[in-house]
Amino acid sequence: MDSIVYPQFSFELTGKSSKSKARTGLITTPHGTVETPNFIFCATKAALKAVTTEQLRAEGAQIMLSNTYHLMLQPGAETVAKLGGLQKMTGWNGPMFTDSGGYQIFSMGHGSVSEEIKGKRNAEGMGWSKTLLKIDEEGATFRSYVDGNVHVLTPEKCIDIQRQLGADLIVVLDECTPFNIDRDYTKQSMDRSHRWAVRCLEHFRRTDTLRQALYGIVQGGIYSDLRQESADFVNDHPFFGMAIGGTLGATKREMHEIVAYTRGMLRDDRPVHLLGIGGIRDIFHGVRQGIDTFDCVHPTRLGRHGSALVRADFWSEGPYEGVSDLSQITQDTPVEQIVELLPPSLRNKLRTKQARSSDRLRTYTDELAKLKIAGAARSVLTDAREQERHEKLLKVKAKIAEVNEHIRLLPFSMLEEHRRTILARQTRPTRSSGASSRTGEGKDKSPSSSYHGRVREHVPMRRSHLEHDPRPIDPTCSCYTCRNFSRGYLHHLFKAEEMVGSTLVTVHNIAFMNRLMRDIRRGIAEDRLDEVEREYVHPDLAESVGDSLTIGE
Repeated sequence: MDSIVYPQFSFELTGKSSKSKARTGLITTPHGTVETPNFIFCATKAALKAVTTEQLRAEGAQIMLSNTYHLMLQPGAETVAKLGGLQKMTGWNGPMFTDSGGYQIFSMGHGSVSEEIKGKRNAEGMGWSKTLLKIDEEGATFRSYVDGNVHVLTPEKCIDIQRQLGADLIVVLDECTPFNIDRDYTKQSMDRSHRWAVRCLEHFRRTDTLRQALYGIVQGGIYSDLRQESADFVNDHPFFGMAIGGTLGATKREMHEIVAYTRGMLRDDRPVHLLGIGGIRDIFHGVRQGIDTFDCVHPTRLGRHGSALVRADFWSEGPYEGVSDLSQITQDTPVEQIVELLPPSLRNKLRTKQARSSDRLRTYTDELAKLKIAGAARSVLTDAREQERHEKLLKVKAKIAEVNEHIRLLPFSMLEEHRRTILARQTRPTRSSGASSRTGEGKDKSPSSSYHGRVREHVPMRRSHLEHDPRPIDPTCSCYTCRNFSRGYLHHLFKAEEMVGSTLVTVHNIAFMNRLMRDIRRGIAEDRLDEVEREYVHPDLAESVGDSLTIGE
């Protein structure tokens, strides 16, 4: 096929790691330049849920994405064009990316999206409505979820819609097959997607405005020979950029293997995008394979539901009430303060032990009462029986005193257990999280717990132990949220179901992802990417690569 010229676009490599395939670069578009590696935020329906494009820009974002399928249905590509295109309509006026709707073809065909790709759920059992009527050589015929009208999305129409939307970087139409589809159908789907891609290229050339650049997509599912065939196809056709799509397996380990294998077969002179992946560990792994850009709804979805992305050192924090050293706690410290210092897991354990001790105390108290009643009638008791009763009375009183002391000391023993856990974690040798991700050696390990609960890439602001925490989400973060608001206030907003809570945590997550990508670029330039990864990925998470994927629309 004849080459296509992209005169207003360029991809320039500016650096490369000596330890991996990680690289830095610049993607130049008519609306600005994107530094790579970078993260593309999803404004699926031409809007980022809970935040404005100005807030997105203020926190350092360089590029955002919208979805062809959703916008063709509401408000319609013609309406977007009349309103000046996505750039003017959204007020973004910066580099933009639109995907083709192929991912949604899958969701329509199988009734769900990420869970089916991961092979985790049955769509019909989950109650999702299947709106796809037919997929054939012409395109995809489906019923709109907006008004029930029937639409046909062809490769040519896909390009026309993206022309009207006006994004800088656009994508060919493809079908994204699920994890549990056999090789024969995956092969048929991939071949059809290739033929659709050729039609997209031909129509792109006929309608070229010189203000858009086209990406091809590598399919092939979990089958290495099909991935090779699809990579060869994309390499040999005149796309500006290349995207890795399709199902990537059921676990992070499988996804990492497929991404590494696929990226290794692609050309190095074009930008490479990884579709729908946004987990922190996944980004570090992808960067090491030479991935340039990522997109996912994950950071903003977490934010609006109240979970804040955090760096590794967050999980080494202790309690907040001015007690940086737990050894400062004494026997005179109020029990209420001790309980507040415990993480949720130990707080629940404390309540269980207190309940059991209270049951024992009631038993002894009842026995003591019976012995006292017997003592009131001691005139009818023999001396021996009175002596026996008196000895029992002393023993029961001693037991009551023992249980009361046990109940009093329980919070302190729980706090000591927590102190030992923190000390063990702080003195544990730190592994390079990249090694496990790249080699996949050893058994998967589940993350352990900390003061803040189970170690993860994010923390829910609804956690009860954050209620009185005056610290920002991250004291080292310069986002609007961390400069102005405390964890306790954010906790209150979500408990009270105030909408501004979603906005504030989403703002933080946007800033977090932009900071992450800046640090990654700096780490590549200075050849210290492993060190940067340790700042973001807790060692317990680095060892856990068998988790389900973090996939977005």
